[in-house]
Amino acid sequence: MFFAQLKNELWKLFGKKRTYIGFGSFVLVQAVMMLMFKYTRWETQFETMLSGNGYLAADYISALTVALIMLTPQVLLLLPLYVALVGGDLVAKEAEDGTLRMILSRPISRFRLLLVKWIAGIIFAMLLVLALNAIALVFARMLFPWKGMFVFAPMLQTFGVFSAEDGAKLYFFSSLFISMNAIVLMSLSFMFSCLNIKPAAATILALSYLFINMVMENIPFFRDYQGWFITHHFDCWVRVFQSPTQWSRILQSELTLLAVSATAFLIGATVFHVRDIKS
Repeated sequence: MFFAQLKNELWKLFGKKRTYIGFGSFVLVQAVMMLMFKYTRWETQFETMLSGNGYLAADYISALTVALIMLTPQVLLLLPLYVALVGGDLVAKEAEDGTLRMILSRPISRFRLLLVKWIAGIIFAMLLVLALNAIALVFARMLFPWKGMFVFAPMLQTFGVFSAEDGAKLYFFSSLFISMNAIVLMSLSFMFSCLNIKPAAATILALSYLFINMVMENIPFFRDYQGWFITHHFDCWVRVFQSPTQWSRILQSELTLLAVSATAFLIGATVFHVRDIKS
């Protein structure tokens, strides 16, 4: 019965038009970015940087490099928006529409109902990230060759050049860590969705929490407390390209994000359990 209920929840989730806003936006944004890559001289800066470090630029201006460049602004700005939008809808929208009362009239515990919705949200978040990474790589491959990979992220002190094989592996690992980021943000918006508020308010609260973490992390006074901000751990998807890769640090951050996600779900479930919905 659990899997039947999960299947039904997924049907409801992917039956809504707003669920596909993120997928459509990623296609549109990346198509525009590819046109900019084609008709501008964006690679000049990269050629100067690579040649200054003794590398031949022609070997690293590739599909993998361009795909990663396209991912960066979308992971930072667009992905949180669309994940929070769906997570904020999972409970609050049904409460707003009145369908939650009918569901709770059946012999099913509130915890199980929320668990199924949360798992459905996790599946959506992972599929959205998979689509984002796949679309970026496919679009980049249309115009650029499959060669080595170049990564430069000065804020995280990351500079690396990789072969096509190693770059593809790291690109895959980075998608896993981006998925974890999306799951955490979905869980936070899900937690706020369990409150007695509108779906839009749940989405805004989750995004506000994210931006507050982002701002406070970059204040010099809080530099010694960066481990307390989720955005500090969100950087793992870029840190995977450091050479050598600090896997122990990445594992610690991923465990922290997993704990944050589970805690958000438990807080939301606790608040929802004491809510008077059927009266």
